[in-house]
Amino acid sequence: MKNIVPLDIGSNFHGSLFGMILDAGLMVKFVLLILLILSIVSWTIIFLKFRSYRKIRTENEAFDSDYQRSNKLSEVLPAAKKYSCSTTAQVFRVGYAELTKVNKLSKDATHGEEISLSSLDSVQRALNRASNTEMTKLESALGFLATTGSASPFIGLFGTVWGIMETFKAIGARGSATLAVVAPGISEALIATAAGLAAAIPAVIFYNYFLNKSKTMVQEMDNFADEFLNIVERYLIRK
Repeated sequence: MKNIVPLDIGSNFHGSLFGMILDAGLMVKFVLLILLILSIVSWTIIFLKFRSYRKIRTENEAFDSDYQRSNKLSEVLPAAKKYSCSTTAQVFRVGYAELTKVNKLSKDATHGEEISLSSLDSVQRALNRASNTEMTKLESALGFLATTGSASPFIGLFGTVWGIMETFKAIGARGSATLAVVAPGISEALIATAAGLAAAIPAVIFYNYFLNKSKTMVQEMDNFADEFLNIVERYLIRK
């Protein structure tokens, strides 16, 4: 009768998630620490961006309501100053300030009307600069989410490969492939893979979400800038 060799389960391996982390080697723990930092920073950005975008959306709608009720651009300015977070209100403030400079130069010039019409380009450039500045603010920190979403799976994969290497190293040292030898390394590999995906998936989802929101707001700013220029141009033509 053959002797059955019992499986050496070992006392150092734990089946719980926290136990697998404790059993992991230094390199895998370092990988998990990096992924934890990336995840914490990502969720902080997600929370702050979500709150910021919601406030911008609310103020944009409120400013648009005040803008539609106004008959003159000068009547819109006090309303625009109330909404400090509104992207379209900021575009209006910059455009109105540039228009004020143009009108002042027109009054001081001999051919005021001609200078005002030619200076419409400066108003357009000011509006474009304001739109680009607001777009930069909207998309700030989104690059970190993109980096986390693309790099985290590979960082986790590195931990996975390292765990498997440690497994084969332990098998070679002991000369056997018992569960006690294989389980710790496999657990390191699995926990590193799971941590990489846990950090990457939310980052990718919310990066695309915020990027689409940003594109919508940028389009709203561009449309508002075009409408602002049309109003100014019609006013100058009627002079």
